[in-house]
Amino acid sequence: MVSNYTVAQYKLHKQTCNEAPIKNELDRQFKTEEQFAIVVSDLTYVRVEKKWHYVCLFVDLFNREIIGHSTGPNKTADLVYQALASIKGNLHNMKMFHTDRGKEFDNKLISGVLETFGIQKYEGCPYDNEMAEAMFKVFKTEFANGAHFASLEQLSLELNDYVHWFNNIRIHGTLGYLTPVEFKNRSL
Repeated sequence: MVSNYTVAQYKLHKQTCNEAPIKNELDRQFKTEEQFAIVVSDLTYVRVEKKWHYVCLFVDLFNREIIGHSTGPNKTADLVYQALASIKGNLHNMKMFHTDRGKEFDNKLISGVLETFGIQKYEGCPYDNEMAEAMFKVFKTEFANGAHFASLEQLSLELNDYVHWFNNIRIHGTLGYLTPVEFKNRSL
């Protein structure tokens, strides 16, 4: 695999009347010195045969590692739950979980899991969830765009390969040109 590149774009965010004001706890400070201190997530769609299926990714801002992921035919809380359940490590160490205002993240199932592990949840506009949005831009460019998946199983298998490549082989400029796993091993 070879990394593809994208061109940076900026779009002004306009607050609509349906958006309740929420305090921005991150204040777009996306750098953290601690593993699991801030985890961001979002969902995106991927074409499988002639239907849309969905991918949920969890990204640790400490080292930009994809720590959890799932695929499914529907954009539901269960898809988010499966991605949370795939995280290797102690969820009690996760301090802050940040996402956008999607209903898949704002429900009893996810709230119950976050409460059980004592994880603070914050949600806001896409700019407040910029790291997850940026991750999905990279994900779409490197993995999903132009790919042809015949089944959900194929998508899941290829997603596992992509996550392994992304975490263990792909270097990141923001990490001093180390992979997320190399950065974590050197820092911890």
